[in-house]
Amino acid sequence: MIRNVWDWLKQINNIKADPESFSNDDWDKFNSYTLHRTLSMNEDFIELVNEVQKIPLQNKKEIYSVYREFIPKNNKWNKYIKPNIKQHSGDLLQYLSDYFKCSKREIKEYLDFLDDDEILRILNGLGLNQKEINKLLK
Repeated sequence: MIRNVWDWLKQINNIKADPESFSNDDWDKFNSYTLHRTLSMNEDFIELVNEVQKIPLQNKKEIYSVYREFIPKNNKWNKYIKPNIKQHSGDLLQYLSDYFKCSKREIKEYLDFLDDDEILRILNGLGLNQKEINKLLK
């Protein structure tokens, strides 16, 4: 019995059961998006995932069958890759949007061009003490 997407990954990578052996309940738990995303974390499967993504999401059995046939049996754990993008605090965005008199969305774009010294100068100019500034820049 399939309980979640991880069980589907186990089926694709290890068990490789026939698509007809799953119940409608099992197919309801099939999440194409998550499978594509997780399998693409393995560099060996990127091209395959890219092609399989072209299959309509409703064709769950077809998606499963392609992965089942083309992915070799393995017990390899695919590390989930997280982005290295620094997330800025909402308070920092608010201070900077007030300073520049623009939206927070625009400030996120400005942050690509502002260096840390410039941000410090702005925050000091707004009257914030060093403890508050450090908290905002974490």
